[in-house]
Amino acid sequence: MEKRFIGKTIVVTGGCRGIGKAIVERFASEGARVFALDYVIPQEEEVFISDISYKHLVNCLRCDVTQEQSVKNAFKEIIKSTGRIDVLVNNAGITRDNLIIRMSIEEWDAVINTNLKGAFLCSKIVSKQMMNQRYGRIINISSIVGITGNAGQSNYSSSKAGIIGLTKSLAKELASRNILVNCIAPGYVITPMTEKLTEEQKELYLKNIPLRRGALPADIASAVTFFASEDANYITGQVLNVDGGLAM
Repeated sequence: MEKRFIGKTIVVTGGCRGIGKAIVERFASEGARVFALDYVIPQEEEVFISDISYKHLVNCLRCDVTQEQSVKNAFKEIIKSTGRIDVLVNNAGITRDNLIIRMSIEEWDAVINTNLKGAFLCSKIVSKQMMNQRYGRIINISSIVGITGNAGQSNYSSSKAGIIGLTKSLAKELASRNILVNCIAPGYVITPMTEKLTEEQKELYLKNIPLRRGALPADIASAVTFFASEDANYITGQVLNVDGGLAM
């Protein structure tokens, strides 16, 4: 595989499982130094990165993206270690699905705080470093339901729609400092999170996907690394649907 990111420092929130883990592995396989931030990090005896050829490039740091001080501490440690941050991937996200009449304030706040406030805090704190460098890439993971909406996911859909607005606003604010901000909107991705869906829900998704399959986390990682690469140097403020045609 081409080593496009040798010498680059990448930070991926929610990086220890699912889509985030696939993103971490893809960057590391291409030579980057990668920091996976997560609320729960793997224990020493767990096999996190299976390929030993790039395992040494990955560090896992515990970070609660809803807490400003936790985010500050993590980024301070990374900058102390590497001197720079080239790419931030705001991937951390949770679901607390419910119909609006049954949704508790706690379910609403938990999703908004993790998915949207977390992306805001990480982007805010990394922006100063990237502005000083006059270089940076921020890639936000939204969702197709942030565009289409979804019954029973008013909190999740709202958070992911907010991610799109955040992306476009930051792209305009930061472009003059050579910081590009883009967004990926995955559709149905086969992860531990979506495995919680009922078989009926899964069949409904697949029925409406022209490609007739769910995405693999690696499919999302490919789009992320494109936005982070030199091939995307003139792209900012964009939303790329990686959904097998679901939202057509």
